[in-house]
Amino acid sequence: MCRLSCDLSMAVFADLDLRAGSDLKALRGLVENAAHLGYSVVAINHIVEFKEKKQEIEKPIAVSELFTTLPIVQGKSRPIKILTRLTIIVSDPSHCNVLRATSSRVRLYDIVAVFPKTEKLFHAIDRGVGFELVYSPAIKDSTMRRYTISNALNLMQVCKGKNVILCSAAERPLEIRGPYDVANLGLLFGLSESDAKAAVSTHCRAVLLHGETRKTAFGIISTVKKARPSEGEDDSFPACKKVKCED
Repeated sequence: MCRLSCDLSMAVFADLDLRAGSDLKALRGLVENAAHLGYSVVAINHIVEFKEKKQEIEKPIAVSELFTTLPIVQGKSRPIKILTRLTIIVSDPSHCNVLRATSSRVRLYDIVAVFPKTEKLFHAIDRGVGFELVYSPAIKDSTMRRYTISNALNLMQVCKGKNVILCSAAERPLEIRGPYDVANLGLLFGLSESDAKAAVSTHCRAVLLHGETRKTAFGIISTVKKARPSEGEDDSFPACKKVKCED
């Protein structure tokens, strides 16, 4: 694997996609491993796929349900910061209406993301947002690795490597990689050295600042999946408390 020549030693790292599940013990293990690997900020991701217009959105998992004392970040001597994220899978533009400020449950989440299922929707909501690439499929088997790299290279043609964040989408601790390894994966995905570094640090911070200051933007936009083939900075990341669709 290629190695980054740029210095990451002073960066603040984030993984904004740890998958929420019913097993709180497993979720605690995810957060603990992320802290051990040097991540200062993580987001617990709850995913909803809309199949009806008035679909119920669950409340986010409270940090107090997971820990009485937060894990300490390796090399930082500070506790990890845990955010909550809601990812909404949409197949129709009307589904975005749930993101309006009228939804009290949506406002409980720090980050709101959209996963558009069609290319038309993807281009309709890609104004001023970040793009997410998840890497855990690439470490599971060779077929998924080829598929993930191909999908990433296609995304690079759309966004030119700008505003891309790299996340694990991990369901188990072994699916998380350290930020240095993730940045190097970014090179395989077609990112430049500087963008690969930023994808696990400053671009993540920018996603949170974007939602915090503009109040009209999504926290993250996830990429559209194609059919599977056959074969020392300040680490006080802000919380995005009010987010909704852009008009």
